[in-house]
Amino acid sequence: MLLRNFPFQWILVSIFIVVIIYLRLRICQLEESYRSLHDAVMQAQIDIRDETHDSLETTHGNGAFDDIVVIYNRVPKTASTSFVGLVYDLCKQNKYHVLHINVTNNMHTLTLNNQVQFANNISNWDIIKPAFYHGHMAFLNFEKFGIKRTPLYINLLRKPLERFVSYYYFLRYGDNFRPYLVRKKHGDTKTFDECINIGQPDCDPNNMWLQIPFLCGHDPACWEVGNSWALEEAKRNLQKHYFLVGVTEELNDFVEILENVLPRFFKGAYNFFLHNNKSHLRQTTQKLNPLPETVEKIQQSVVWRMENELYNFALEHFHAVKRRLLNASPQDANQRFMYEKIRPK
Repeated sequence: MLLRNFPFQWILVSIFIVVIIYLRLRICQLEESYRSLHDAVMQAQIDIRDETHDSLETTHGNGAFDDIVVIYNRVPKTASTSFVGLVYDLCKQNKYHVLHINVTNNMHTLTLNNQVQFANNISNWDIIKPAFYHGHMAFLNFEKFGIKRTPLYINLLRKPLERFVSYYYFLRYGDNFRPYLVRKKHGDTKTFDECINIGQPDCDPNNMWLQIPFLCGHDPACWEVGNSWALEEAKRNLQKHYFLVGVTEELNDFVEILENVLPRFFKGAYNFFLHNNKSHLRQTTQKLNPLPETVEKIQQSVVWRMENELYNFALEHFHAVKRRLLNASPQDANQRFMYEKIRPK
């Protein structure tokens, strides 16, 4: 009876009010759930960042690059003393270790058992990492010993005749780095031109065979003068195994590139190198440039042509790196990379 007397429109209004109240309550519940979910996501992101940071610090100390090993198997008379001097000057402020590799009797290659020991020692000597090793030693491929994380190899090459002439006079007059040290050929005052004219053994063009075997490695064929396979192997190693090979004539650019791509070791290197008066730490005394006829005679030798081919190959490779980094186009300068479409979610 009551429903019959109650106006129908009031029933509809009552139902509408109930529905409105329910929807408002539901919206409030959804908003609260959204806020809770958002807070949970934000906290999860913070936790992930914190855990990642803690993990890196626990595993790597000051950063993810603290277990890096760099090997500079330095070729004699390529400005290696000046460059290594820079490395020693930076080691304390950049917090890495520098170690000189001293092989008995100044030998450039290791016996097989010493190769194995050397590779394993450098790879597993964690307390000394990050580490920069340098020495007059041929390239050694760590991969053949099963080493998973191989060192970063770097080197400097020099125009072969300039390096050869510099070494000739160095053996006679020394340099300004240790001016009082008596060198092997002290007292021999013949110029390089005179040495070539009389055919003296220590200015034989075959003695230029050095930069090729240094990049070629420990294979006996690398040290066979004039071996064409050794030249090709040196090129392959430069492309495949060397982090960076620069040239003496562009040493400043070599340092600048290293600071850009390997700041863990070379932060502040470029400015320091330019202004610390050590960019030419070792200069050969009383060096005379050879006469044009001497240069022409040297350039007729097979060894000079092969060594020069490696130098030009390295120079072209270095310039390609330099163009994309120091003289970068807007496209290269603004290049970035990212990760996306990561699965599973």
